[in-house]
Amino acid sequence: MHRWRAVGQGRRRAARLSAGLAGRGDDLRRAAARAAGRVPAPWLFVVGVFVGTKVVLSGVGVLALSAFDEVPWAPPPDETTMREQQRAISGRRWLHLWFAWDSFLYDHLARLPLDEPWRDFGFPLLYPFLARPLAPLLGGDTALALLLVANVAFLLMLFYAHRLGERLLGDDASARRFVRYLVLLPAAFLFQAALTESLFLCLALAAFHYAERRRWLLVGVVGFFLALSRSVGFFVVLPLALVLLRQHGYRAGPRALWTYVRVGWPLVLVPAGWLSFMAFCRWQSGDWFAYKHAQEKGWGISVQNPLAVLWHGLTDAPTRDALRVWVAVVVLVVLLAGARRLGLPYLAYGLIMVLVPLSMGPPVYKSLLRYLLAVFPVGLVLARWARHATADAWLTAALALLQGALFVVWLAYWTHFII
Repeated sequence: MHRWRAVGQGRRRAARLSAGLAGRGDDLRRAAARAAGRVPAPWLFVVGVFVGTKVVLSGVGVLALSAFDEVPWAPPPDETTMREQQRAISGRRWLHLWFAWDSFLYDHLARLPLDEPWRDFGFPLLYPFLARPLAPLLGGDTALALLLVANVAFLLMLFYAHRLGERLLGDDASARRFVRYLVLLPAAFLFQAALTESLFLCLALAAFHYAERRRWLLVGVVGFFLALSRSVGFFVVLPLALVLLRQHGYRAGPRALWTYVRVGWPLVLVPAGWLSFMAFCRWQSGDWFAYKHAQEKGWGISVQNPLAVLWHGLTDAPTRDALRVWVAVVVLVVLLAGARRLGLPYLAYGLIMVLVPLSMGPPVYKSLLRYLLAVFPVGLVLARWARHATADAWLTAALALLQGALFVVWLAYWTHFII
């Protein structure tokens, strides 16, 4: 009898313990739900996309590089120097694979002392200058600071893409598709590299986000830094001005002109950003156009008719250049096909981001896939077209396979095909 009573008491204690643990579990779940509820909705999705792409690409990168270890043609002879530069950055493959070619030039610019005259630099300086104050916090590692800047910009880029997509496409599901297609564009893995892609697109999306909300002073401030991030940046003032005109019905006349000036005067800060870079060139080298002369001397760049350069790439260029130019043609076709839904400002932005790089002449072919990442309106068009789940699934799979193939090309150190 005593034995059965003891067994019953043990069962009751176990039941109370189980109930207590379940209660604590419910409390933890409720606390986690409350904490998640305090986080603005886009951030949960945005951070998930950021972490997911980081984990997947880093994992694939390390595995693929290990597979290439014994392959005699990886890297090609003309890129062995770059491998040595990567190893000098870090002995960790998952880290140094995100540095290539221009990354080392940015690292050089981040290290140069400002009290000595600069020579032969052809890059806008926002990206390396953002790394300067971070480097001392990272033990003086300017390369790691550059990578940190690029990845923070990538995270913010995803946030602004979601907010802008929600505004332009009308709902959260479409905004999420827009974000997803941005990270699935053919060379979108470069958003995680120590390059300017993520910073430029982050600032461009932020500028349009604030323009759509009529916060023009913020547009001007963001646009100032946008023009300092890449040479094509100051052209973005044109589609931003079209957003302003659209918001006021494209009205004409003195009264309308006064409204545009009164409301949109901060847009003058966009070209002011590029003028600031030119002033820096004058200060350091005595030449307002030092960047232009450096590009002409170092890369053979000269301003040309972009349509002629496009046609030359399709008809007379080597096969690998022709392939890249065909990608630009596909981008133009998508933009024009979606023009009615995009609206004039975003169509103009997309055309600028394709045609201005082409105006640099045939040397741009080798970097064309990289430059086309800036054409975010393509993602808006794809997000509209893929409203049906089946179309979305097929398009997602196709873009993922294409980007995977290009990522392997990157990992095989055939980086000239991409940048």
